[in-house]
Amino acid sequence: MIDKHGQVIASAVTNLDLHDIARAARTYGAKGYYVITPLDDQMVLVREILDHWISGRGGRYNPHRRQALELVRVKPSVEEMVDEISAFEGCHPQMVATTAKRQHGCLPFRRLREMLSHSPPIILSFGTAWGLSDEFMIAADYILEPLAGSGTYNHLSVRSAAAIILDRLLGD
Repeated sequence: MIDKHGQVIASAVTNLDLHDIARAARTYGAKGYYVITPLDDQMVLVREILDHWISGRGGRYNPHRRQALELVRVKPSVEEMVDEISAFEGCHPQMVATTAKRQHGCLPFRRLREMLSHSPPIILSFGTAWGLSDEFMIAADYILEPLAGSGTYNHLSVRSAAAIILDRLLGD
């Protein structure tokens, strides 16, 4: 991730993002939802939240939430995520990065929707803070066209952007 000055950072995982993106991923049939953080304390936090909602009291209280959070995996690096997906799927996934910045050559939603039915596994990457780093964007196989609202303001929360994009790609 980057901060508002363009410096590479590790951003904090939020409880709301964890729950809401997992619920959207489950609703639209995603195979998994990976949270990538190199910070040990953030990994511990994610695992504690998941334990509560999957095997603890929260999972017994709200089985629907448990089903969604069972999709979540936490990894310290993108490379470890890619290795796990490659081993499970039997092939290397393609990386599609998201951004709020308009730029030339972005992958249209309709094209990615077509690709989802017949291409290798696709990782749809979302950023927090001020977005994904330039290095990450350059390494991605594709950059998805940004969401566009009705005006010039374009600063959706990651959980809102994830839900809208999942609906555009996987909704009826």
